[in-house]
Amino acid sequence: MGRSLSRSEHLRDMHTPDRVSQRLEKGTPQSYLKEMVYGGIDGTVTTFAVVAGVVGANLSPGIVVILGLANLFADGFSMAVGNFLGTRADKQLLHMIRKGEENEIELIPEGEREEIRQIYAAKGFEGELLEQVVEVITSNEQVWVDTMLIEEHGLLLDGPAPGRSAVWTFIAFLIAGSVPVAPFIADLVVDGGISSPFLWSSIGTAVTFFGIGVFKARVIGSSIFKAGLETVVVGGMAAALSYGIGWLLRGVADGL
Repeated sequence: MGRSLSRSEHLRDMHTPDRVSQRLEKGTPQSYLKEMVYGGIDGTVTTFAVVAGVVGANLSPGIVVILGLANLFADGFSMAVGNFLGTRADKQLLHMIRKGEENEIELIPEGEREEIRQIYAAKGFEGELLEQVVEVITSNEQVWVDTMLIEEHGLLLDGPAPGRSAVWTFIAFLIAGSVPVAPFIADLVVDGGISSPFLWSSIGTAVTFFGIGVFKARVIGSSIFKAGLETVVVGGMAAALSYGIGWLLRGVADGL
């Protein structure tokens, strides 16, 4: 009861006029959770897929390290660049549609007012109140255009910065993707090697998958165990597929 009351008091404090004004002035906070989760999962999956495929083909640990590191940096960079270009394309699309709406407001303002009218009529506004809403929105072109972008086109006015999106993707990819290949690097640099590097790689990869799921769950408030198990299952399927392909093609590798 006390904990619930404390949370209620905190929520009330966060919604005083001054606190609400301060929060809105700062703008929409950007979350890079998607980039970190995607980068982490993709880094772990693809690097472990390379490791599992090479081990399945019964190739040497040195080959595992070479291909694993090559994939880690090349695929990580590729994913980061793709994320950068995709995020920037979203912003360019938003800019293009904004210019189009501004042009339509200039050329056919009554038609654009009618769109606002019908959008808010569908939300339940009617009569004099509906006309007041239309008048208020269309009296400010910035608000008018923003409303059209959100309501007509379903676009977000604020989105992640392309550069930061790419950086977080690359960082998450490198950190998580280094786990599957780390035991094989240790096997090469430690005197006498280590026992069962593929087993340690598999365990580390499973733990990493589970950790990514837990991180996501803590941020979005979902079930920690369910989210962790979900990423382990998805990643495990990809790893098993790669190992199986490597095992089936081991004869080809032996003939090279």
